[in-house]
Amino acid sequence: MTATLTERYIAAVTKTLNPTARDDVRVELEASIADAVDARLEQGQTQEDAERTVLTELGDPAALAAGFADRPLHLIGPRYYLTWWRLLKLLLIIVPVSVAGAVALGQAIAGGNIGETIGSAIGIGLSVAVHIAFWVTLVFAVLERTGADTGVRWDVDQLPDPQVKEAPRTELITSLAYLVIVTGAVLWDHFRGFFPTGGEPIAILNPELWPWWIGGLFVLLAAEVVLAIAVYGNKSWNRGLAIFNTALAVLFVSWWLTLLGRGDLINPEFIDFAFTGAVDEDALRILAILTGFAAVGIAVWDSIDGWRKARRTAAQA
Repeated sequence: MTATLTERYIAAVTKTLNPTARDDVRVELEASIADAVDARLEQGQTQEDAERTVLTELGDPAALAAGFADRPLHLIGPRYYLTWWRLLKLLLIIVPVSVAGAVALGQAIAGGNIGETIGSAIGIGLSVAVHIAFWVTLVFAVLERTGADTGVRWDVDQLPDPQVKEAPRTELITSLAYLVIVTGAVLWDHFRGFFPTGGEPIAILNPELWPWWIGGLFVLLAAEVVLAIAVYGNKSWNRGLAIFNTALAVLFVSWWLTLLGRGDLINPEFIDFAFTGAVDEDALRILAILTGFAAVGIAVWDSIDGWRKARRTAAQA
């Protein structure tokens, strides 16, 4: 005997339910479907059309069964979504960048070429990002289906403080003071020398950088002054100033790494006096690599800070 559409539909709904609940759901569905079909028959539809229309409106039997069984049909639901998203963003911001930086540092210390270093860092960084996204999502999907409690609770103490506008005058004074100190240190190093030798002090920066390379550094410092004044005049950061700040960071890193890579940044006389006999060439190379990575890290952070302030200003507008 051929089963009716209603019987086939009810069978599809109840087959994945707990056996103790199947009979109750079957009775409930038979009654509700029959009532809906009778209502359409009174409106003049045929038995076949009415039955087909009612079952179509009920939707996918698997979805209806999930509703009866209280099973989620989403990967991460509202209960865990915000916790999942906040944790995932935090991990993706910190871990892949840290791992990629560590890989790049290791490759550089091991003597790998630039292509290998960049390729390895990017490849491993992306792999780590994919693994983080997969495993964090898997954990929260399991929590969603088991109903486990993460222990994360929201309360009013988590409300953010009202955002206040940056203090351009304080920022200007701080920037100018820092630039004056750096300029004074460079001039003092050249004309007086920082490193005591028991005789004539030795300059740390290579004297051959004068005048052109040091002149380029002073141009960058002057541009930083212009940026600080522009931020003060504008009363806040904006996208254009953030771009200018990023460009200055790139130029500074280029200046630093170019001289560091050529071995022209530090005074050879200072290196001979301070390190000869104490460390070997490999140690000096590693020290140079660490210094280069530190310069890149400072520049990246400064650039990010500019964009963060610009974004905050835009949000307050």
